[in-house]
Amino acid sequence: MRRRRRLTVADYVEGVLGSERAILGRALTLVESSRPDHAEQAQAMLHALLPHTGAAHRVGITGVPGVGKSTLLERLGLHLLDAEHRVAVLAIDPTSQRSGGSILGDKTRMVRLSSDPRAFVRPSPTGGTLGGVHRRTRESVLVCEAAGYDVVFVETVGVGQSETAVSDMVDTFVVLMLAGAGDGLQGIKRGILELAEIIAVNKADGDNAPKAARARVAYARALRLVRPTSAQWRTPVRTCSGQTGDGVAELWETVCAHRRVLRETGELDDKRARQRRRWLETMLQDGLLEAVQAHPAVRAIRADVEAEVVAGRMTAARGAGQLLAAAGLSRGGG
Repeated sequence: MRRRRRLTVADYVEGVLGSERAILGRALTLVESSRPDHAEQAQAMLHALLPHTGAAHRVGITGVPGVGKSTLLERLGLHLLDAEHRVAVLAIDPTSQRSGGSILGDKTRMVRLSSDPRAFVRPSPTGGTLGGVHRRTRESVLVCEAAGYDVVFVETVGVGQSETAVSDMVDTFVVLMLAGAGDGLQGIKRGILELAEIIAVNKADGDNAPKAARARVAYARALRLVRPTSAQWRTPVRTCSGQTGDGVAELWETVCAHRRVLRETGELDDKRARQRRRWLETMLQDGLLEAVQAHPAVRAIRADVEAEVVAGRMTAARGAGQLLAAAGLSRGGG
């Protein structure tokens, strides 16, 4: 089999800026790679692309499994293509604990959208990270923006409250809900509601339409007990159907209304600045953890320390303190 030519940083930058889909795909693979040589090349590429980023509307879509995220996203994406937008979807799949790969394959559920040359759909595994997003999703958003996509969706796993990490990388955070999925508001996670800029009750069609309407009222009442994300924006609740398209245009107009408020009040710049600060902190934490784990002195004692902690003869705090001390980062485990 003929091997693909190894791309230079300049090749990646030129291809991404030229919206070459094949090179865009390879650029995202480079960003997601854990190989040290790939990481160095990816950072050089991102540094060159950075001046061409920031113009897109970044939208997070989350919700419990089965809420219809992919179906609604495809319908919404096609609506945006009709309005002359270019759409990128980063569909974050759960990672199989056995194979390490994606297990949902969202691209196969958005066939029409992914086949349109004006759209780009990229399924990526979470890599086992908390928050329902790949640890390099933020960089992937930047690459898609540099490629000229003016709307970038991040569709997350829907694994629960820890998934709120996605709110730290998008402008508008949309939470999808279901009607009749149990006892009233059982599906609401307070931590997610506190971050939601828009709530949409999906599958509001057919016999389920009246239930969706009642659920909309119930969710709206529940939001009165939650502090809004902004003094200038009260989280609205909409109904929609990914199957029929009902309410999809209205949902997107609500997303646009939220962005207008952010721009007019200056909150968009402030929000993105906070996100970049948290991003720096996250990358620093990741780097410190990797450095500690790779330290020769830590590797020499880690198995013994773990054995003591597992056997209950040492607290986890003391064990961590000893490992940090071995790496030269603390005075000891106490």
